[in-house]
Amino acid sequence: MDYHIKDLDNKQLVQLYANMLKPRMIEEKMLILLRQGKISKWFSGIGQEAISVGVTMAMHKNEYILPMHRNLGVFTTRNIPLHRLFAQWQGKASGFTKGRDRSFHFGTQDYKIVGMISHLGPQLGVADGIALASNLKNKNEVTAVFTGEGGTSEGDFHEALNVASVWKLPVMFCVENNGYGLSTPTNEQYNCKNIADRAAGYGMESHIIDGNNIIEVYTKIKDIAESIRKAPRPVLLEFKTFRMRGHEEASGTKYVPQELMDAWAKKDPVINFQSFLKEEGILTEAEEVSIKAKILKEINENLDIAFNEADIIPNESDELSDVYQDFDYEDFIPNVKIKEVRLIDAISDGLKQSMQRHNDLVIMGQDIAEYGGVFKITEGFVEAFGKDRVRNTPICESAIVEAAMGLSIAGIKSVVEMQFADFVTSGFNPVVNYLAKSHYRWNQNADVVIRMPCGGGVAAGPFHSQTNEAWFTKTPGLKVVYPAFPYDAKGLLATAINDPNPVLFFEHKGLYRSIRQDVPVDYYTLPFGKASLLKTGEDITIIAYGAAVHWALETLNNNPSINADLIDLRTLQPLDTETIYASVKKTGRAIVLHEDSLFGGIASDISALIMEHCFEYLDAPVKRVASMETPIPFASQLEEQYLAKGKFETTLKDLLAY
Repeated sequence: MDYHIKDLDNKQLVQLYANMLKPRMIEEKMLILLRQGKISKWFSGIGQEAISVGVTMAMHKNEYILPMHRNLGVFTTRNIPLHRLFAQWQGKASGFTKGRDRSFHFGTQDYKIVGMISHLGPQLGVADGIALASNLKNKNEVTAVFTGEGGTSEGDFHEALNVASVWKLPVMFCVENNGYGLSTPTNEQYNCKNIADRAAGYGMESHIIDGNNIIEVYTKIKDIAESIRKAPRPVLLEFKTFRMRGHEEASGTKYVPQELMDAWAKKDPVINFQSFLKEEGILTEAEEVSIKAKILKEINENLDIAFNEADIIPNESDELSDVYQDFDYEDFIPNVKIKEVRLIDAISDGLKQSMQRHNDLVIMGQDIAEYGGVFKITEGFVEAFGKDRVRNTPICESAIVEAAMGLSIAGIKSVVEMQFADFVTSGFNPVVNYLAKSHYRWNQNADVVIRMPCGGGVAAGPFHSQTNEAWFTKTPGLKVVYPAFPYDAKGLLATAINDPNPVLFFEHKGLYRSIRQDVPVDYYTLPFGKASLLKTGEDITIIAYGAAVHWALETLNNNPSINADLIDLRTLQPLDTETIYASVKKTGRAIVLHEDSLFGGIASDISALIMEHCFEYLDAPVKRVASMETPIPFASQLEEQYLAKGKFETTLKDLLAY
């Protein structure tokens, strides 16, 4: 292996060696502990230390790195206390996830490291968001994100590279090409000669680097990073290396030809560099022994700390309280000036006033800039706030949700507009697995609002008409808001943006231009988890939200003899069970109406809650009314048959007659 040390002095060279040796020695110890059953799993990076160490040493300490399983050298080079790493791997409280996640599935703002989740792709888009924040704040910082050659087959990889290129984001996409994605070799992963070749398709610069040569890694990355700081842009980096152990220890390496193992063993980055330093007289035998002794002492002392830490004692209150970041709701009460507006106008006004209140708030979505969005909610926003903050995106829902997460990590709020709620399926993974779980896992909030234009009644067919709130109400860590009136929509949107937790904000398209109401002109907020009691009566409790509220109002107006409590939930997570229970205990009857199909919908949970908490007060079974168990059809007569609206009055009267 050729080492071109250029202008590196002996101290730097020895430091590169020591920084590679440290993760190697930790891994060797961990493999022993794994066999002893003292840690649960291990993903080995033996043979790849030069990449993690070289990249980390080439970056500034305030720049974010997003590593993977085999990047222990990132954590050790950033000087994370070893006892915290060891506690993390043993599921102890002083680890970074309080025993809630394992291995390297964590992040730490103190060391500007954002760990991966098991779904390999999302961190690439998160890096885009962090880099976008650097550009917006004029910080001239580089973000480095790691993936393997197998991860480049995921759609998130391509989305993230495309967004980074279009937006000129300062990201180093570091691909560790180590030969195998678990047991699948590279020739079954992709058909181009080099992964770096893909960069041309995104108009992006790329480099191929010998990932086992610490000098080449360090010096090239140092130069590339400095260049990116001066001229922000993404760069694709392919590190040629090899995985000397199994994907994780249980999988072994029987699928790898022995001659390949032997060839790469000769390219060991630690052994080769150690030999080079000795041959050049830069590292003496005594210095080598001293460095190893110092690292071993540090490992053993920190292992003692971790081993002596008591096991976690489960505490239900602690677990529940960490799902969301604490949010101190602030009640903004507007002056008396009001104006009659449509639902769509109220949302637009609320969004605009939040942009004024939070001067770094970013809105992202397809066609939302000059075009103003397909529903024209952001019309005129570019002129008011500029294209940095009102950002058209490529058609890549996953990468944009991930970028929003990255913005939150970097301290910037964002609103993502799904052009239609149906399209969230293309970004479902980062919503439910990244945004929802980050605070619980490692205390990192996701300060993101996702606007969800939804609902039927407009003859838009199966892919533009779903009301899919139940996908998210069952996911701990998300908040779900679903207003039915302009007044509620404006106030709740302001609260959603103030809330540091991820919020799915549903906006029924059929109500956009059909519902009008007097709404305060000024900025104001409304609390989450507080339903609205629209009508009062003694006969029955009707519980609804979204368009279903208006169906219930129409039915009651057509049947003035029915005296009902009509509850508009407004927010589905958190849910105002107090108002529901109080009403049911008064009326003795309950019916839940929603637009979504019946099975698995939120009406089922509300019904179950009423049965569990109000059973002795009930004079009849709790009824659920929902739409048909089919996709939403296009033809108006089929859609009319599909929707729950036509079934409600009959079911309501049957329940009253029970």
